Amino acid sequence: MSKPASRLITLIMLLQNRPSQKAAGLASELGVSVRTLHRYLAQLDEMGIPIYAERGPYGGFSLVRGYKMPPLVFTPAEAVAVSLGTGLVEDLWGQLYRSAARSALAKLENLLPEQQREEVSWACRALVTAGLYHPGLDAQAAISETLRHAIRESCRVKMLYQSASKPAPETRQLDPYALAFRRGWWYVVGYCHTRREVRTFRLDRIQELTVLKQSFQTPSGFDARAFMEKTTRGQPQVLARLKFTLAGAPVARLNRLYWSELAEQPDGSLLVTFPAPDLDWAASTILAYGPVVEVLDPPELRQLVHAWAQAIFNLNEKSIESLNEGTTSVVPRKSG
Repeated sequence: MSKPASRLITLIMLLQNRPSQKAAGLASELGVSVRTLHRYLAQLDEMGIPIYAERGPYGGFSLVRGYKMPPLVFTPAEAVAVSLGTGLVEDLWGQLYRSAARSALAKLENLLPEQQREEVSWACRALVTAGLYHPGLDAQAAISETLRHAIRESCRVKMLYQSASKPAPETRQLDPYALAFRRGWWYVVGYCHTRREVRTFRLDRIQELTVLKQSFQTPSGFDARAFMEKTTRGQPQVLARLKFTLAGAPVARLNRLYWSELAEQPDGSLLVTFPAPDLDWAASTILAYGPVVEVLDPPELRQLVHAWAQAIFNLNEKSIESLNEGTTSVVPRKSG
């Protein structure tokens, strides 16, 4: 769709949403001159779009009362954005919105003009997202669906929850406010009546879930996204300093998003700073790189990595010894 055609559609939407607009203001929003704006208004009139003008300090251009813009008038870029968006919704939310996403895409493709359909088809071939982390919400499909219903109907829930810091699961009552995805895990955000504060709970740790008859009111202005960001920033972090050898430097560069700082060294090695929520998380990440990374700080992280590496060595050494003991070599007897 050409820019003039796109601007005509935008002009209709501006007039539909806010009547009695001045020519100068409309021209400014469209990024054209007032003269060009009047030409666009004349074109809309020729197309049968009912526009009228009122003079005076409170006058301006408006659509005739009751006129509505035809549905699904998209520019090619807008059609692509909607199409790609439905694909991301399906990937991220799984069964919860898979059928709705596919249905929306089918309706979109059925109603779009040929030019927009061609643009969507091209985008699906040329604008590809691959290797996205799949959070596995389908594994908690029943839990997530029950929570979605409870959130929508503002119903309290009772759950049997296994906390990482407790040896046995506990029963909690929760007013669920929102479902959220963060760092590879799905959470429910809500008011915990046991702790008497807003908390987050991982869906994969919910062992049983029941919707109760009690209703609740979500606090006015509560922003689940802002709450999740705040709790993430508030988590205690380990700030690890690492040194990647010359052989490990290319791998470190490929994982640039992990490091808050990265400094090239004259010998080709790399010094990086790595923020982690705790020592175990940091040690697990470091050991995944094998013998190409050295822990510089903090000392307790260096000690933990050393202890884990020694334990891994001991365990595998025993396995190798057992394997060797179970293998007997057969020496053939010499004839005559």
